[in-house]
Amino acid sequence: MAFYPLQIAGLVLGFLGAVGTLATTLLPQWRVSAFIGSNIIVFERLWEGLWMNCVRQAKVRLQCKFYGSLLALPPALEAARALMCVAVALSFIALLVGICGGKQIQCTGSNERAKAYLLGTSGVLFILTGIFVLIPVCWTANIIIRDFYNPAIHVGQKRELGAALFLGWASTAVLFIGGGLLCGFCCCNRRKQRPRYPAPGYCVPHTEKQGERDNA
Repeated sequence: MAFYPLQIAGLVLGFLGAVGTLATTLLPQWRVSAFIGSNIIVFERLWEGLWMNCVRQAKVRLQCKFYGSLLALPPALEAARALMCVAVALSFIALLVGICGGKQIQCTGSNERAKAYLLGTSGVLFILTGIFVLIPVCWTANIIIRDFYNPAIHVGQKRELGAALFLGWASTAVLFIGGGLLCGFCCCNRRKQRPRYPAPGYCVPHTEKQGERDNA
């Protein structure tokens, strides 16, 4: 099986989506401090991520601190952590399966159908990864927007959408496109390899005269 453009594009986009998923998981800019009011002088900037929070004061270097207790975290943060960890694992498994299906290696032999199925499996895993990334990113964005417009919450506790959320949305789109290309490659390969049976012929019965001629 040769490296077709559809296959190459799917694997490249899947790789970019996997890297983006890992970066989204590690970056602390999920929730950033909101600047509300007419005061343009900012003395402190807050970043909150899945694993740490960071504070950057004026003319001071960035200081980050990991969350101390796992059990003391909010349920939404714990769920986002779990989903993003699953997404990272799925993305790299999908990438390995796609590489195994794209290259002619011993585990697949010369069976092109098996390679096509591996690429299709990789595409499905990339799409599942995009779903696992999309859920916590949209969930966190919904909480931030809801709290931002809630008048009962103090101005200092309100947050804005961070860069990690936008990176998560971009990674989701790339994963969906890459997974769709690999699934399309698998479907096209199955149609191309589908056996075509010849049309059944009509059997002409032998008459008695033909049988006598044959015996003669």
